[in-house]
Parts: sequence; C-alpha cells; structure tokens
Amino acid sequence: MTKPELSNVYRDYIACLNRQDWPALGRFVHEDVKHNGERLGVSGYRRMLERDFSEIPDLSFHVELLVSDPPYIASRLRFNCTPKGEFLGLAVCGRRVSFAENVFYEFRGEKIAEVWSVIDKAAIEAQLAPHQIDQEESGDATRQGQANGRSETDAAVGRQPADPQG
Repeated sequence: MTKPELSNVYRDYIACLNRQDWPALGRFVHEDVKHNGERLGVSGYRRMLERDFSEIPDLSFHVELLVSDPPYIASRLRFNCTPKGEFLGLAVCGRRVSFAENVFYEFRGEKIAEVWSVIDKAAIEAQLAPHQIDQEESGDATRQGQANGRSETDAAVGRQPADPQG
C-alpha cells in the first residue's frame, strides 16, 4: 500500500470512530488487534471504544498530525471533550478538557494490527490544577494569616496584628 493510500484508510477509520459506526469497525481493525501490548481482538477493541464514548459523550477524534510510512501510521490526535466522571484516574467530572494523544499503528494490509498510544495526561492535570490550586491557596492563606497572628478578617481589611510588646 502506498503512503497516500494508507493515509486515506486511516482517515476513513477515524471517520468511522467519529460516526460510532461499530459494525464497520471490522473493515479497519484486524481480528487479532493489540492495544498497548494487550491482545483485544475486534470485539475487545470495540468494547474499549464504546466505553470511551459512553464515558465521554462528546468524544471526537481530530487528526492534528499524520505521518504515513507503510505499514505504519504515526498520528497526533486532538481532543476537546467533557468526560462525565473520572478520566485516566483524574476527577474531571464534567469539566471540558483539551489534550492530545500520540499514537502509532501497524497495519496488516488495510487493517490495524497493533496500536501504541500515549495520552498527554499532564495537559489534563494542568487544566484541572487551577481549580485545585485555588482551593489550596485559600487554605494556605488562612493558615499563613493565623501563623502571623492575623485572622482572615484582619487580612482581608489589611489590619496588622497587635504588637504584644507594645
């Protein structure tokens, strides 16, 4: 298969995912497909994708970068979505996050035989961090004010602590 032909097959596969056209998945995925070293087969691969779409209802795959070197594809996929609950062990809980997935595929003929995938979890953590940092800083400010002999009210209005010596 030529580079342009393999690229076209891959783009058709991504379109299949975005349509959630699960009956057509077998056109693109080999019966013995492996994902990150684990043999899933087409049915396991489909269950993985169905679970992803169930947990992330607005999931959509966007090809940001595509390199074709038959029988391999390297792709950077971009996601801007709203996971319902936990995602990659992070409490996303309905917050919109944007991240990339770097993924390599090995094809046998026109079908994906093996997938190696790495998701940019740090990008998600960074988007969740401001919310967590705001809560932590609020607690830190309270503790810092108390350590300096200032109450939260004193700190809020700019009062300095009384000098105990006089």
